[in-house]
Amino acid sequence: MTDDWLAALVATPGLTSIGDLEEARRALLDDSLRGVELVRSFEGPIVDVGSGGGAPGIPLAHALPEREVTLLEANRRKCEFLRRWAPSNAAVVHGRAEEQEVDCFGVAVAKALAPPPVAAEWCLPLVTPGGAAILWVGRSVQPERVARVADQLAAELVESQPGFVVLRKLGPTPPGFPRRTGVARKRPLA
Repeated sequence: MTDDWLAALVATPGLTSIGDLEEARRALLDDSLRGVELVRSFEGPIVDVGSGGGAPGIPLAHALPEREVTLLEANRRKCEFLRRWAPSNAAVVHGRAEEQEVDCFGVAVAKALAPPPVAAEWCLPLVTPGGAAILWVGRSVQPERVARVADQLAAELVESQPGFVVLRKLGPTPPGFPRRTGVARKRPLA
């Protein structure tokens, strides 16, 4: 099933810039699966924020069939693609992170969504206290900037393996968050 999803993802214009199936397997499937144990360490439903073509949400849903996964995507055409490939434990929601109910997911994940401080601001309001936002990040990540965002959103940066930023939610989402649609990208908190 994941092989078919990966082939369709590469073949569908506008979902990924990767044209080679083996490169897509490495960057989208294998890299998504690196987060399985991190995600498993937090209980509750999972939301993939800005799911796009389904990475990391679809691989995580296949690897964790006992968990409920929401693929949250603002682009209607991408939602149509996700609905064709979502496994039975995954639901597709058309919408933006800022428009969703707060404090309701155990884990929010994001891969290639936005700069890490912006991704953190979009993900953390969705997470219940005790849960976490897990971001796939590159080498250029500035953890101190992400930590400043976490502080403002009742969360803390916790030690994590290379390639990830893990933000543990300590309390309910503070008043004033999430900010209006588009504000986080225009005026990042850090």
